[in-house]
Amino acid sequence: MVATREHPHENATEDVVAVDADDEALGVVDRLEAHTGDGIRHRAFTSLVFDHDDNILLAQRAPSKRLWGTYWDGTVASHPIDGQSQKEATRERLEEELGITPDQYDGLRVTDKFEYKRYFENEGVEHEVCTVLQLTLHERSLEPNEQEVAGVMWVPYERLYTHPEWYRQLRLCPWFEIATRRDVR
Repeated sequence: MVATREHPHENATEDVVAVDADDEALGVVDRLEAHTGDGIRHRAFTSLVFDHDDNILLAQRAPSKRLWGTYWDGTVASHPIDGQSQKEATRERLEEELGITPDQYDGLRVTDKFEYKRYFENEGVEHEVCTVLQLTLHERSLEPNEQEVAGVMWVPYERLYTHPEWYRQLRLCPWFEIATRRDVR
């Protein structure tokens, strides 16, 4: 879909799953509506990709992203569609954003879930019940989709976890910062 005046971003007409505080589905809502005004609580995920040396793969969001464009994220984050599991959505986004296929990783698992709400400049809001998934990549070849990802970097996870202030200049996405602070690896 091409961006138009009525829908300023190409995925503005996609639906997200509205949820209550316990992540119980309430129905689907327009993605743009869920991310404007005071927002609508909806289901989301962030997936953290590690290598066997405990480095985490950070991905810089493309500048064209309406919310948090050029910020660094903990590999991929998005919204499952109605009826899709968090694991299925993660597999799909890994392949779409970074060219990572299921044969390149193992251990895909849910590790946490939290609710948060953050406003971004004058552009919108995230009000999400966010599931955290982790996996270990054993084949590190990547093919980033520049429509989704502006850059990638491997970071020693222990350093990021212990000294987040060392990475402040990266402008980390709020959901990734929360996931990292809550991590109990």
